[in-house]
Amino acid sequence: MATANSRAKCSICNKANATCLCSGCSKEFCFQHLTEHRQTLDKQLNEIINDHDQFQQTIIQQKQNPPNSSLIQQINQWEKNSIEKIQQTALQCRETVIKLTQKSINDIEKKFIELSNKLKEIREENEFNEIDLNNFQLKLTQITKEFLQPSNISIRQDSQEFIKKISVISLFEEIQTKKNKFQQFAITVAGGNGYGDELNQLDCPEGIFIDNEKSIYIADRENHRIAKWEMNSNTGQIIAGGNEQGTQNNQLSCPTNIIFDKKNNSFIISDYGNERVIRYFDQNQTSQQIIISNIDCWGLAIDKNGFIYVSDRENHEVRRWKQGDKQGELVAGGNGKGNHLNQLNEPSFIFIDENYSLYISDEQNNRVMKWKKDAKEGIIVAGGNGQGDSLKQLWSPRGVIVDHLDQIYVADCGNDRLMRWCEGDKDGEIVVGGNGKGNQLNQLNSPMGLSFDNEGNLYVVDLGNHRIQKYKKL
Repeated sequence: MATANSRAKCSICNKANATCLCSGCSKEFCFQHLTEHRQTLDKQLNEIINDHDQFQQTIIQQKQNPPNSSLIQQINQWEKNSIEKIQQTALQCRETVIKLTQKSINDIEKKFIELSNKLKEIREENEFNEIDLNNFQLKLTQITKEFLQPSNISIRQDSQEFIKKISVISLFEEIQTKKNKFQQFAITVAGGNGYGDELNQLDCPEGIFIDNEKSIYIADRENHRIAKWEMNSNTGQIIAGGNEQGTQNNQLSCPTNIIFDKKNNSFIISDYGNERVIRYFDQNQTSQQIIISNIDCWGLAIDKNGFIYVSDRENHEVRRWKQGDKQGELVAGGNGKGNHLNQLNEPSFIFIDENYSLYISDEQNNRVMKWKKDAKEGIIVAGGNGQGDSLKQLWSPRGVIVDHLDQIYVADCGNDRLMRWCEGDKDGEIVVGGNGKGNQLNQLNSPMGLSFDNEGNLYVVDLGNHRIQKYKKL
């Protein structure tokens, strides 16, 4: 902080004693006043630390009790004021209706008394004919109608807003949403050399996983293997299977998906043809473990607790498996094949978010369903309007992922395009593809699995072209 200087004078006592220069304020101090200056700085530091600790406590309280935030309080006040305004107006209208209704009843009652007197009169005189009877019947009907359906009192709703509508605006989300655009011409990062079993080829790939080094792990279905393509490589390497189709520990049969289990440092593979889910430790095929058997498995997902989710196409359901489970816990569907909100029809790819909400590509219902934790039925968040190619429709949806803004990306397989929905939207939007079935860099052919890398770039499994496409984030 300070350096000794025997010539300069102290800025406090102005004595030419041996002094020190403070590098912060550039003033000279004698040793006595340097100590006092240091004490002043310590006091200021303690004040800053105290302010810091108070703000830290505020953050903790806000996280533990979000409803106490000033924005929530503004919403609560708006709700209270609006309810009071509605109640006041309703009270006034009720009082007016009661007053007018009583007046209307009195008028009708007066007409009714007049009619009663006339009926009594003709009965006593015994002089009436058909015309008189028709007139009396008509008047009675009119009086009855006026009483039951008063035409002189009605409720009118103004076209102008009675309650001012409020909404929440986030500049951060607006900025982030604008960034969620991708180049329309992709880069082929794996395969693309026709279908085959060479190391530079793929054959009907399905699901993918991308690690932090941007290496791509591919469920190479018809080659019965898992292939790893490192970034910028021209060929892949086989890390599981690849020993022909079979049931042995070093074999796979039509794998459809692969995810990574961080807690156990292992891969989880959907071995669809063998109706099993296996755990695989990289570079050690002999330690391959069967963790789920006898299941028509397709899609896989894993939550932050390490619980594994598996879609079962035959039973039209999704189950969650904890380590050691024999049956798994039903978390979606399981009510037979159908299109009700508590049913699924051949679910394929799935995705689990931070809140344990499960997103399911409900393939044969041409929709994506969201099942919140412990829900008894799902909600439609994409498609659900029959098979088709309009912006509100899907055709055999497959891969599904959700980004940090809760935007839902869907591989619209039958329409050769990738769609994006926000929950609550009636229509989706085309993100990439949608230029007809083909093998150009702006085209897709039956897209399947989806993934983002750690920079937000988008990867699409282009099954019909036997390649993996990367769309750079703009």
